[in-house]
Amino acid sequence: MENREISQKPGSSRQKKVAVVNDLSGFGRCALTVAIPVISRLKIQCCPVPTAVLSNHTAYPSCFFDDYTDRMEPYILQWKKLGLTFDGIGTGFLGSGRQMGIVRSFIRDFGRQETVVLVDPIMGDNGKTYATYTEAMCREMKDLVSYAHIVTPNVTECCILTDTPYHEGSWKEKELLTMARKLTGMGPKKVVITGVPSGGLLGNFCLEEEESRGELRDTWAFRRVKKVGETRCGTGDIFAAIILADAVNGVPLDKSVKRAAEFIKDCILESIKMQVPLTDGVCFEEILDRLKPLR
Repeated sequence: MENREISQKPGSSRQKKVAVVNDLSGFGRCALTVAIPVISRLKIQCCPVPTAVLSNHTAYPSCFFDDYTDRMEPYILQWKKLGLTFDGIGTGFLGSGRQMGIVRSFIRDFGRQETVVLVDPIMGDNGKTYATYTEAMCREMKDLVSYAHIVTPNVTECCILTDTPYHEGSWKEKELLTMARKLTGMGPKKVVITGVPSGGLLGNFCLEEEESRGELRDTWAFRRVKKVGETRCGTGDIFAAIILADAVNGVPLDKSVKRAAEFIKDCILESIKMQVPLTDGVCFEEILDRLKPLR
């Protein structure tokens, strides 16, 4: 009897899938190399759109770097020919205004009404933008944020996006709420301000805006976990990957943020135990089985 393959439109299975636009670093756990396994663990297909290919991330003394900007559009064009759509789209570090423009077009072309768009506006830390970021790129990022349903800036990035003066030390909940509301005014209905210092704790400030009886109302919470160890590469990428996958799976934001923070804390503790260098990120592989898909 002749064997026949069952033909169907690419991507037409019922399994959920997300596209993640970020760089690919061969060594040093960050960006796509953490997003793919984490999102896959949460039973969602992760489809990468590389913005650059690196031998290792830039926190090491040197690296091979291949800017993928010129290849992004022909790469994406093939997906358009396949007629693909996604349940979620996530963005990480973008190295130029041109890349941000490509991502905006990507969201328009591949998103549906129900597609969750998460923008992680990686622009700076400790009160300063990264050396590669210009004022023009910051304006481009503000525009990209308007396409998002969820945005996950750290305090520095939140200040840049909302034109708020940055200050050292603890941040009052009122200050965080004011900035978060400014961000929802730009487009996103869900905001998580990450890595907020709070004494010996590290906080994530969450705000959700919903329409009720014709009025916009917001709910907010400041979730804190015990701060352990030192800052490690890639933890923000793991956090964003969990939030995106959970959102696609219908997990409430507050619940998702809480478990993402706890998982990263456990990853850091495991990395300290195994004496993993800070630049090597967190050995999340050791405890990935603890991360369960929720519905």
